[in-house]
Amino acid sequence: MRYKSQSVAYWYFAVAMALFGLQLVFGLLSAAKYLGPDPLLYILPFDVTKVIHTNLLIVWVLTGFMGATYWMVPDESRTELYSTRLAYIQLGLWTAMGVTAIIGYLFRYGTGNKLLEQPLPHKIVIVICMLIFLYNIGMTIKKSGRFTTTEGVLLLGLASAAVLYIPALLHYENYTVSIYYRWWTIHLWVEGVWEMIQGGFLAYLLIRLSGADREVMDKWLYVIVGLVFIAGILGTAHHYYWVGVPSYWLPIGGFFSALEPVALVGMAMYAYYAMRRSGLAHPNNLALHWTIGSAVFTLFGAGLLGFAHTFPSVNKWTHGTLITAMHGHAAFYGAYAMIIMAMITYALPSLTRGRSEDSNSLGYWAFWLQLAGMFGMTLSFATAGIGQVYLERILGLGYLDTQLKIQIHFLMLVATGSIFAVGVGLFIYDFFRLPPRLSVDRDDPALSTQAVR
Repeated sequence: MRYKSQSVAYWYFAVAMALFGLQLVFGLLSAAKYLGPDPLLYILPFDVTKVIHTNLLIVWVLTGFMGATYWMVPDESRTELYSTRLAYIQLGLWTAMGVTAIIGYLFRYGTGNKLLEQPLPHKIVIVICMLIFLYNIGMTIKKSGRFTTTEGVLLLGLASAAVLYIPALLHYENYTVSIYYRWWTIHLWVEGVWEMIQGGFLAYLLIRLSGADREVMDKWLYVIVGLVFIAGILGTAHHYYWVGVPSYWLPIGGFFSALEPVALVGMAMYAYYAMRRSGLAHPNNLALHWTIGSAVFTLFGAGLLGFAHTFPSVNKWTHGTLITAMHGHAAFYGAYAMIIMAMITYALPSLTRGRSEDSNSLGYWAFWLQLAGMFGMTLSFATAGIGQVYLERILGLGYLDTQLKIQIHFLMLVATGSIFAVGVGLFIYDFFRLPPRLSVDRDDPALSTQAVR
């Protein structure tokens, strides 16, 4: 850890990991409810567990983004964070918002707007937290007088994410109109500006871990920004099949949404070959696994599986089925969960005491179990979804009758989800097993391998 204020990142990562674990609990509970009698039906019904599961995803990913930014920006700007006090105030408000929102969902206190169920008071706190965050990061960069392309793309993504939250603050009596504008936040987050955030972290890690040339990485970041503003915005239309917009939006949305991860994968491929040519072997090989894995799984989950069901001729059958869950789980995990875990794995040797940069077997078990579990979950959702589409939407079988016939796939889902949960549990245990380092240690061997470029 080169700067003392970077220790702020540890506490953001800690909150993110706690929320990640909680999200997994509610996800497995939701999947298990498909298998038969539900003893928690009148205490924790499916609609409540699903709301908590999906909203915890949004909150922990954003928390991870904040922590990773508080680690990366001082390192890139070569200066201490503008205000650690503001960062801790922001974390306190953010955590309180998350905890009270979950409690509220247990008592049906929410807006009913999928992934944006937070009541207005919670949304106001979210806005306050984002303003504090952007101010703190902006002032850090300003006082340093150093502004890299990596920081620029990251900051543009973060600022755009805050701006795109505005539609979520507005209330519409017409549910169709509400759903239409919801995608202006959710889609343009997860398939738009969040990819810019992922690109910023990916470029930072590849420069540090692979010896890739910064100028070449910067050029790839420009490509990412271009694809986000062309493919990401136009790709929003693949959600519009049942909304009633003009039909010409449907093929546009289906085609462009599949192009979004291309630049990220190209950047990772370049870095991999650059590393092979240079012979550089960074001791934190596990962080490189997470980094390259994020780019590759993004191509699989967001690109391949997204294109497989968002093209209009297919989407008219698959829209709103378990095929959507197949794409959503793989895409979110590859693009955002894995890049956050890559940043955590890279930073953790400097943020905790007694941790070597050399990769440990526990970390590899966490990586491969998560990867295997998520791939199995994706296949389970896919087979269940194909069965659901055929039985329910082609043959016209009733919803409940269809669910009875695809239960075997939910057994597979719970089994593979349990494997994934073990991997996540190992990662969380590995994170917390050593105490945090709250000061700069000039004798830290990690500093010798974290050359500033």
